[in-house]
Amino acid sequence: MENETLGNYGEVELIKIIEELIFKKTGKELLKDDSFFIDLKEINYRESNYKIVLNTDMLVSTTDILSQMSFYQAGRKSILMNISDLIVKAVEPKIVIISLGLPIEMKFIEFKQLIFGIVDFCLNYSMDYIGGDLNQTKELIVNPTVFGIQENSKIIYRKGMEEGDYLIANGRFGLTGVGFDILLNEKKDLKLYSSYKKCIESVLEPTDLGLEAFILSENNLATSSIDSSDGLAKSLTDLMYSNQNKNLGFEIEFTEEFVEEKAILYSQEFNSSLEDLVFNGGEEFIHLFTIDPKNYDSAIKTIKAKGGNAFKIGKVISEGKIYILKDGKKNELKSSGFEHFRMDS
Repeated sequence: MENETLGNYGEVELIKIIEELIFKKTGKELLKDDSFFIDLKEINYRESNYKIVLNTDMLVSTTDILSQMSFYQAGRKSILMNISDLIVKAVEPKIVIISLGLPIEMKFIEFKQLIFGIVDFCLNYSMDYIGGDLNQTKELIVNPTVFGIQENSKIIYRKGMEEGDYLIANGRFGLTGVGFDILLNEKKDLKLYSSYKKCIESVLEPTDLGLEAFILSENNLATSSIDSSDGLAKSLTDLMYSNQNKNLGFEIEFTEEFVEEKAILYSQEFNSSLEDLVFNGGEEFIHLFTIDPKNYDSAIKTIKAKGGNAFKIGKVISEGKIYILKDGKKNELKSSGFEHFRMDS
């Protein structure tokens, strides 16, 4: 049974199996109707000054799943990449509906592992998987839509930063740049890269996302936020674009505190561009925030007191460009990161 392909099952049977797997893991049943209905009282809705917040981010096998990635890891990643965009806004994810595109030749055991990866990561965040859609496709597609709710005043939008604000991050950069550099070159023997296991794991199984956004939100300390899942260069460019009416940019302090030690070692050992590993790695899910300088010390102290992590990596400047400050020199960052459909990305 485990090695049978999905061609041995029909849509109705697969939906029934998903229901059984979810119930086994969570004790909850899928909603069975033409639409999905959510009692707002169940997700702590109280007054009209709350917003329902949604995000959807599609995982597609040809662009998002590496050959070394298990189906469990793919399922897990499909949820993480969606909830990251809510959490960085200080919104707690509550509910997910998922559209699944499944190839007929997919094995049942692969399908089962995918669902377990999805459900297990939902459980990590006490989030309910309530239903979705199922279809036959040429490649695997997982398309979650995540829902949360938050007070208007506590949501940290992209728009809101000002000149002079400090740019802070809740993690160091470069791990996934190294991981992708190793994993995307299938000629490389992974056994030769045992000292970079952490880098490889950062791609195949990203860690949890942190509580820094909620801490900053609760204390009204952040002026804007974004996650770096598209790569640091792209994320900074997107943050600039969201505030383009102010013509703002960034100066990034390229110090050892800013970069993961393993990325520095890899760059030296294999003669790779450290700047490329750091700015164009992608899928790091590090969270970026801007804060007023007068609130910086208070913000860092509060974050650390509650078990979080954050540090300054740069500042907002009154010019719509991104500069790197390194070894006493200032150079403009030309890369704008990866984009789908661009032939030169």
